[in-house]
Amino acid sequence: MAMIACPECTTEVSDAALKCPKCGVQLRVPKRTGFGKFAKSAFIVFNVLMLVWMLYGFFVTGSVASEATSDAERIGTGIGAMAGLGLVSCVWVIGDIILGLTVLLTRPKS
Repeated sequence: MAMIACPECTTEVSDAALKCPKCGVQLRVPKRTGFGKFAKSAFIVFNVLMLVWMLYGFFVTGSVASEATSDAERIGTGIGAMAGLGLVSCVWVIGDIILGLTVLLTRPKS
Protein backbone atom coordinates (compact mmCIF):
# COMPACT_ATOMS: atom_id res chain seq x y z
CA MET A 1 0.00 0.00 0.00
CA ALA A 2 1.19 3.44 -0.88
CA MET A 3 1.04 6.40 1.43
CA ILE A 4 -0.64 9.62 0.35
CA ALA A 5 -0.92 13.04 1.96
CA CYS A 6 -4.28 14.10 3.38
CA PRO A 7 -5.54 17.14 1.44
CA GLU A 8 -6.66 18.86 4.66
CA CYS A 9 -4.00 18.20 7.28
CA THR A 10 -1.16 16.75 5.09
CA THR A 11 -0.82 13.69 7.36
CA GLU A 12 0.55 10.53 5.69
CA VAL A 13 -2.40 8.17 5.15
CA SER A 14 -2.74 4.80 3.41
CA ASP A 15 -4.27 5.01 -0.06
CA ALA A 16 -6.76 2.30 1.01
CA ALA A 17 -8.20 4.47 3.83
CA LEU A 18 -11.67 5.93 3.40
CA LYS A 19 -11.11 8.75 5.92
CA CYS A 20 -8.10 10.50 7.40
CA PRO A 21 -7.54 9.14 10.93
CA LYS A 22 -6.37 12.54 12.17
CA CYS A 23 -8.89 15.06 10.78
CA GLY A 24 -11.64 12.71 9.51
CA VAL A 25 -11.90 14.15 6.00
CA GLN A 26 -13.39 11.81 3.39
CA LEU A 27 -10.56 10.59 1.12
CA ARG A 28 -12.51 8.33 -1.22
CA VAL A 29 -16.08 7.19 -1.72
CA PRO A 30 -16.87 3.57 -0.82
CA LYS A 31 -18.19 1.42 -3.70
CA ARG A 32 -20.94 -1.21 -3.79
CA THR A 33 -19.91 -4.82 -4.28
CA GLY A 34 -21.02 -6.80 -7.32
CA PHE A 35 -23.88 -8.37 -5.38
CA GLY A 36 -24.88 -4.94 -4.07
CA LYS A 37 -25.07 -3.55 -7.60
CA PHE A 38 -27.11 -6.57 -8.69
CA ALA A 39 -29.51 -6.15 -5.74
CA LYS A 40 -30.02 -2.44 -6.49
CA SER A 41 -30.64 -3.16 -10.19
CA ALA A 42 -33.08 -5.97 -9.31
CA PHE A 43 -34.96 -3.60 -6.99
CA ILE A 44 -35.34 -0.99 -9.74
CA VAL A 45 -36.32 -3.52 -12.43
CA PHE A 46 -38.84 -5.19 -10.07
CA ASN A 47 -40.55 -1.86 -9.35
CA VAL A 48 -40.74 -0.92 -13.03
CA LEU A 49 -42.19 -4.32 -13.95
CA MET A 50 -44.76 -4.15 -11.15
CA LEU A 51 -45.82 -0.67 -12.28
CA VAL A 52 -46.21 -1.89 -15.87
CA TRP A 53 -48.21 -4.90 -14.65
CA MET A 54 -50.49 -2.67 -12.57
CA LEU A 55 -51.10 -0.22 -15.43
CA TYR A 56 -51.73 -3.07 -17.86
CA GLY A 57 -54.32 -4.46 -15.45
CA PHE A 58 -56.13 -1.12 -15.34
CA PHE A 59 -56.20 -0.74 -19.13
CA VAL A 60 -57.30 -4.33 -19.82
CA THR A 61 -60.05 -4.05 -17.21
CA GLY A 62 -61.34 -0.90 -18.86
CA SER A 63 -61.45 -2.46 -22.31
CA VAL A 64 -63.12 -5.66 -21.07
CA ALA A 65 -65.71 -3.70 -19.08
CA SER A 66 -66.55 -1.53 -22.09
CA GLU A 67 -67.17 -4.65 -24.22
CA ALA A 68 -69.42 -6.29 -21.62
CA THR A 69 -73.00 -6.77 -22.76
CA SER A 70 -74.72 -7.06 -19.40
CA ASP A 71 -74.52 -5.58 -15.94
CA ALA A 72 -73.47 -8.96 -14.53
CA GLU A 73 -70.44 -9.05 -16.83
CA ARG A 74 -69.44 -5.51 -15.83
CA ILE A 75 -69.78 -6.33 -12.13
CA GLY A 76 -67.82 -9.57 -12.57
CA THR A 77 -65.08 -7.69 -14.42
CA GLY A 78 -64.90 -5.13 -11.61
CA ILE A 79 -64.71 -7.78 -8.89
CA GLY A 80 -62.07 -9.76 -10.78
CA ALA A 81 -60.05 -6.64 -11.47
CA MET A 82 -60.06 -5.59 -7.82
CA ALA A 83 -59.04 -9.09 -6.72
CA GLY A 84 -56.24 -9.22 -9.31
CA LEU A 85 -54.94 -5.75 -8.58
CA GLY A 86 -55.06 -6.48 -4.85
CA LEU A 87 -52.94 -9.58 -5.42
CA VAL A 88 -50.48 -7.63 -7.56
CA SER A 89 -50.28 -4.97 -4.83
CA CYS A 90 -49.49 -7.60 -2.19
CA VAL A 91 -46.76 -9.15 -4.36
CA TRP A 92 -45.37 -5.67 -4.97
CA VAL A 93 -45.21 -4.79 -1.26
CA ILE A 94 -43.69 -8.12 -0.21
CA GLY A 95 -41.15 -7.99 -3.05
CA ASP A 96 -40.21 -4.42 -2.18
CA ILE A 97 -39.66 -5.34 1.47
CA ILE A 98 -37.41 -8.27 0.59
CA LEU A 99 -35.45 -6.50 -2.15
CA GLY A 100 -35.33 -3.24 -0.19
CA LEU A 101 -33.77 -4.96 2.81
CA THR A 102 -31.26 -6.63 0.51
CA VAL A 103 -30.30 -3.28 -1.03
CA LEU A 104 -30.07 -1.72 2.45
CA LEU A 105 -27.85 -4.49 3.78
CA THR A 106 -25.51 -4.44 0.75
CA ARG A 107 -24.86 -0.70 0.71
CA PRO A 108 -21.24 0.36 1.03
CA LYS A 109 -19.92 0.94 4.53
CA SER A 110 -18.30 4.29 5.21
